[in-house]
Amino acid sequence: MTDLIRKGEGQPLRDAMKRRGVTQAVLAARTRAVDICGRGVSVATVSKVTGSGGTAVEKCRLRTAWLIATALDEPLQRHFDMPSVSTDTVER
Repeated sequence: MTDLIRKGEGQPLRDAMKRRGVTQAVLAARTRAVDICGRGVSVATVSKVTGSGGTAVEKCRLRTAWLIATALDEPLQRHFDMPSVSTDTVER
């Protein structure tokens, strides 16, 4: 399972939410609308991914990142980076 790392401690996500005039609850609802399965991302998870402070997370699943970026109508790469390759997993 691939995890993505949010850019700028989530500030680009918060900026996009502000531009679009959406709260975390509205963004969570929008993720359900763009999810083919209709599940979307919970408000709690949106809060962790877009938030700041002690409850925020720096990584999230690819699916979560994709749903959030799509719900914001923004490119995934604007808000998330792929983790760097660990030398422990590189074949020699």
